[in-house]
Amino acid sequence: MESAYLDGRMLLALPGMGDPRFEHAVIAMINHDDHGALGIGIGELRQGISLHPMLEELGIEPGIAPDCPIHAGGPVEPQRGFVLHSPDWQGSGTISAAPLCAMSASAEVLRAIAAGEGPSRFLIALGYAGWGPGQLDGEMRRHGWQVVDGSDALLWDVSAADRWTASWRRAGIDPALLSSQTGRA
Repeated sequence: MESAYLDGRMLLALPGMGDPRFEHAVIAMINHDDHGALGIGIGELRQGISLHPMLEELGIEPGIAPDCPIHAGGPVEPQRGFVLHSPDWQGSGTISAAPLCAMSASAEVLRAIAAGEGPSRFLIALGYAGWGPGQLDGEMRRHGWQVVDGSDALLWDVSAADRWTASWRRAGIDPALLSSQTGRA
């Protein structure tokens, strides 16, 4: 694979990639350049935590925010929060990951969501997946990841548990065939 920046695309973990932390992972790529890459896991939920208790812990009144689940964003800094959201809201430090989404990592976006003034669509994750310079490119050459175009429907309308399978299907690949190659369903 030639080096191509993957901002705004998605990574799907290939079966047998060898890292159990990323089995069936779906990663929304936020930034990928010569200095490394950062993505947010959107294929698994964190157990035992949801938005309202998280907001209260941060001293933010939940207001009208729905009490939604929190995604397991990745193994790096698992207590650090990130909000993937529609581009209809911008705050200080918001990063565009077009065409997929935008990302904010400040309490400003959480306050806006609680007040009903935030983005129209969002999901919240704790932690991220990070790669040093050239590391992701190396993993892709060694059968670790498949790159697919992201879509609004996959990000906002498919449950976290179904995103890996739905993403492969959208790419025209039957995920059952992938799983059968490694003897797993």
